[in-house]
Amino acid sequence: MDLLNKHLVLGLTGGIACYKSAQLTRLLSQAGAKVQVVMTDAATQFITPLTLQALSGRPVYISQWDPRMSNNMAHIDLSRAADAILIAPASADFMAKLAHGRADDLLSTLALGRTCPLLVAPAMNQQMWQNPATQRNLAQLRADNIRVLGPDAGPQACGETGAGRMLEPAAIMEAMVGFFQPKLLTGKRVLITAGPTYEPIDPVRGLTNRSSGKMGFALARAAAQSGAQVHLVAGPTPLATPADVIRHDVQTAQQMLDAVLAKIAETDIFIAVAAVSDWRVDQTSAEKIKKNSEFVAPHLTFVENPDILQQVAHLPKPPFCVGFAAESNELEKHGQEKRIRKNVPLLVGNLGPKAFGCEDNEVTLFDAKGVTPLPRMDKQMLARTLIAEIAQRLALTN
Repeated sequence: MDLLNKHLVLGLTGGIACYKSAQLTRLLSQAGAKVQVVMTDAATQFITPLTLQALSGRPVYISQWDPRMSNNMAHIDLSRAADAILIAPASADFMAKLAHGRADDLLSTLALGRTCPLLVAPAMNQQMWQNPATQRNLAQLRADNIRVLGPDAGPQACGETGAGRMLEPAAIMEAMVGFFQPKLLTGKRVLITAGPTYEPIDPVRGLTNRSSGKMGFALARAAAQSGAQVHLVAGPTPLATPADVIRHDVQTAQQMLDAVLAKIAETDIFIAVAAVSDWRVDQTSAEKIKKNSEFVAPHLTFVENPDILQQVAHLPKPPFCVGFAAESNELEKHGQEKRIRKNVPLLVGNLGPKAFGCEDNEVTLFDAKGVTPLPRMDKQMLARTLIAEIAQRLALTN
């Protein structure tokens, strides 16, 4: 429920992308938002008001003279209750209206008389998008502090290919969630490791662990939504990259270390969430190790992998370091010991078997002041809580 109790006005202007607005309405509603749809006459040529009313659970408004408003001031009443207005799709014509302050229908009048933020998701033919007039209008919208989402590039309904497609509903939904998050890390550069590592034994076997990467990816999403520039170094995981996050995929602990050291000089906060293998095979076999007729197991020699967090924390000028520790027992004892040994200001500990692959987690914070247990919560809510804790501690060090 990322948008719980948020009141959104969703405006639709004329364009084939209106079909996406049906799914967008559903996603916003499922996230807890109260969605009030307002359409232009042109939008009704592409999708019916009845469809949007069914999906939003609210009457749809089209005319500024709508008699359902007792005071005949729909353009005022609808916007005053809103936390934000989102226009998706926003046609080239409607962007021009916004840029020049025109107000000749309900939606444009509502946008001009608003007291809340305005976001637009452009949708038009690629030639229309590239037209200098559209680009001038776009620049004016941004100068007026109107948030522009997209557009995307790709095949278009007209058969052409290029920039101008409206973002997919899930991407717009993600942008709306991020828009409402407190910008606690604006301008900060955050580097995060996530997921397991994989140490090959031979071409088909290897050492890994049960980490899904969900906690690290949730933190990357939360950090990006808090205004940070986020670089994510991920071990093998099928998870999708969060919006506005730069991702670098690796397999082994050494590859992860190399990727981290390549970015660490330009990092303000390093969050080591990845479950890195402590050991690797000394000599990896170039071919699959076969069973022999005597049923004797192969002899494997192990060497210790580099400790990425410890190496970063002991640099001459380290970033603010946050470590994660997955223990199987005596969390409080091992967590504080590990924090001190690795020389990090904050360590987040949990019982790994109770968190790996789960949608929620229960962690304990270890810092110089002591031990702070947090209640069990879903990983995305926990990620936002941790970002707030990190931002608070970072502010005290500056």
